Formats: sequence, structure tokens, C-alpha cells
Amino acid sequence: MLYRFNGMTVRTRYAPSPTGEPHLGNMRTALFSWLLARHYGGQFFLRIEDTDQARYVESGIEAQMEALHWLGLTWDEGPDVGGPYAPYTQSERLETYREHAQKLIAGDHAYLCYCSPERLEEVRKAQQARKEPPRYDRHCRDLSPEERRAAEAQGSRPVVRFKTPLDGETVAHDVLRGSVVFQNETLDDFVLLKSDGYPTYHLAAQVDDHLMGTTHVLRGEEWLPSVPRHFLVYQAFGWEPPVFAHLSRILGPDRSKLSKRHGAHAALDYREQGYLPDAVVNFLALLGWSLDDHTEIIDRETLIRHFDLDRVLTNPAVFNAEKLLWMNGVYIREMPDDRLADDAAPFLGRHLGRPVDRELLMGIIPLVKERIKLLGEIVDMADFFFTDGELEYDVEALLGKRYAGDPAAALKALEAATERLEAVDGWEHEKLESAVRPLAEELGVKTGELFGVLRVAVTGKTATPPLFETMEILARERTLDRLRSARERLQAQSTHAK
Repeated sequence: MLYRFNGMTVRTRYAPSPTGEPHLGNMRTALFSWLLARHYGGQFFLRIEDTDQARYVESGIEAQMEALHWLGLTWDEGPDVGGPYAPYTQSERLETYREHAQKLIAGDHAYLCYCSPERLEEVRKAQQARKEPPRYDRHCRDLSPEERRAAEAQGSRPVVRFKTPLDGETVAHDVLRGSVVFQNETLDDFVLLKSDGYPTYHLAAQVDDHLMGTTHVLRGEEWLPSVPRHFLVYQAFGWEPPVFAHLSRILGPDRSKLSKRHGAHAALDYREQGYLPDAVVNFLALLGWSLDDHTEIIDRETLIRHFDLDRVLTNPAVFNAEKLLWMNGVYIREMPDDRLADDAAPFLGRHLGRPVDRELLMGIIPLVKERIKLLGEIVDMADFFFTDGELEYDVEALLGKRYAGDPAAALKALEAATERLEAVDGWEHEKLESAVRPLAEELGVKTGELFGVLRVAVTGKTATPPLFETMEILARERTLDRLRSARERLQAQSTHAK
């Protein structure tokens, strides 16, 4: 497989259109391009393809860059960092595209088309009525000089169309799929330059990839039908095309088109939910590529060392949200406690509306690390540690199944446990458990039933980190205050029941 040619180092690019929030499919394309460049010690650059002004979204560029930054896919050249081929934003390169369109016209590879949108719509409807595939009918392809002057005199704003050969074939090569032959008679005379002076993808991307020295173009397989157009453009300019690799589609588990119902969201939504960038990168790398037949957890350095196109698959990749969640949990468990605290603190801070006590959080991290799969889950697992005053919970949660309808028995259990804890010398979790555990047998209840009451009393929740380690971190007075508060609630419940 050829990765260096004409003395050029591997250069790949990610070239998004700022038409909305980037999704994971976009990020996989960026990742594969980034990995290929990093594997071969080449360059990865960012180019913004903003020539579709009708679909332009103001925040689209920032969202693309933010998603790349979050995933650690740094670029060597781009709109914000510059580079030898600047500018890297296509709307700032319009004159370059116009010049190249004129070159194609001068070489009889393109022509001016003066057809109005209304005429094109009439042609399309007539073709559909005849059950023909809609395409431009080449009305302006061979206009005489007089006809062109007449059209220009009417003030028509022409587009530039490529003069596709009427016969023969175009052979397009894809490094993943081999050579694909297209009959030229099936291709249309596609637009290169729109009437507003902005280029289409078919012109701009090919011109930029050549001028910017792109050696490998990785993109989604939805671009496969356009491949012959792009090869024809390269041939018309007399340029050698880059290596093309069209990546497989990403499908949902039911093999249908990937959508939100499969758990797929905008790329930055995963950050907001608490996914780790390394976990997402690992997951995306395995959507159409593999290290071997069994390895699933692969760090970034290993990906760079082993990534190559020879293990990229053309079969559709399946998006498994459960696997991504599992993988994120693995990465969380492998994180150093201090780094996990740093990453989790913003989630708690936003929930609490104030900065988080880092020393307290560092004590909590070992208790929750094995229990969370998302950084955001730390809120439900640990917010009660930072709550001052009364906890909010229903008395029904405090009673649980065992004491439902019998608050007096629950009150007795709480009073007995509080008394035992008040008598403990020291406040280590081992001592706390030794003091309370025998109480269950004395009260004739299961240990889990007794602990369940105490857990809700001191945390306000039914699912928490280990109970006595939690009490140790909460400290004596906060724990006992919460137990007494729960006792008062039960006393009020008992009184009301009478």
C-alpha cells in the first residue's frame, strides 16, 4: 500500500462544513485522518468548508473546533493557527476557485450555464414524468457565441458546469474498495461554481486538496457516487489525485440508519453527559477498524502506533451505546483519583451552584469510582456529602419495604442505631459497622433492611457508596444530626398515623 508518493509526507485533513453540531460520525472521520497522519509522522490540518452559505450555522465552526479539542485531535495547520497554505477557510479563498474555474473553461473542460431555476425545475419535472433520472440536459453546453451574448444581455448570472465526457468511462480508485468503473454517459454536467460566486464541493475540495498537498482523503461512503466527478476534475487539471478512502457507514444495533433512538447524539453532548475523551476515541477507533480480533481497550499511543488503513473495514460499523458506556466505566476506574476529582468537580459544582470542596471530594472519589460509568453520575452518588441542612426525601423511602406501614418499628431501629453510634469511640468506618451490625439480629430484621433505613436517613438516597465509609466522611456530628432529623420525621409520622 502506497503512503508516500512524489516525495511528499502523508498529509491528511478534516474539512467540516459548519452546518450544525458535529456528530460522532464526523469525529470518527477526523480521528481516522488524525491517526493516519500521526502514525506516519505527517501533518493533520483543519479546513473549514463554508461555501454552502444557505446552510451556514454561525456557531458551527466553534462547535467543530471544540469537539476536536475535547477529543484531543490537535491539528498542525488551520484557521486559528495558520500554516503554509493559509487561508484554511474556503470563504476566504473564493478568488482561487474562480481562477481555477476559468482555467477549466479555457481548457474546454467547463462552460457557463445560464439556465434559470425555473427552467431547471421544468426539465426535472419532464424527466420525472418520463421516469428518467433527473439531471441537467446540457442545454448551455454548446451555445454559440451569439446565444451566450444574448443570455448575458438579459442579465443572467451563470453558473460554471463541468463538461463531462459523453462517452467512455472513468476509473476511480479507493484504497479500501479497489477500482470502481463509472460509465461517463451516466454522469451529469455538474456545477463547479454557483451564480453567487461560491464554489461547490466538487471544485473547492479538489482544488484545495491539491494546493494544500493532501495525500489522503478519508471521508464517508456517502461520497462514493461523487468519486467519478472528482477524478474527472483532477484529470482535467492534469493533477494526480490523492489516495481516497471511503469509510463505512455507522448503523444502529438494528442495522438501520443511526439516530438518537440508538443513543447517538451530537459529539459535545457526550462531554456534557460525562464521557471521557479517551474512552470516546477508543470507541470510535473500533467503529470500522481493529487492532486484532479481541482487544477492546486501546490507549491513544497504541492506536497511533498501530493504526493503518489495511485494517479498516468496508462493512458497516454498528454503534453500540451500551458498549460505549461500559468502556467509559473502564476508563473511569483506571483514572488516578486526583484526575477523576478534577474531571468530576465541574459536574458537582454546576449542580450545587458553588465550587466543590476538593479535599472532601478526594475522600469521596475512592467510594464512587467503582460505581459510576459517567462523570455526571457522581451528582446522584455524592451530592449529599455537600448538602447543608435538611435532606430532601420522602418518609416512604426511609421506611422502605420492610417498615412500610410500620413507622414505629423503623423509629425504634433508628433510635437504637443512633444510640450505638453516639457511644462509638472514634469515627472510623470499621468501628461504626461493628457497633451497628449486631443490632439487626437483636431487632429481628435483616442487615440490609436496617442499613437501608440508616442509608436514607444520612444520605437521602436508597443507593449510595458503602454506608459506613459514607458516615466516616460525613463525620460524627453531621451523621448524628441527620439520624436525629430522620427520627423526628418518623415521630411526626407515627403521631399523624395515630
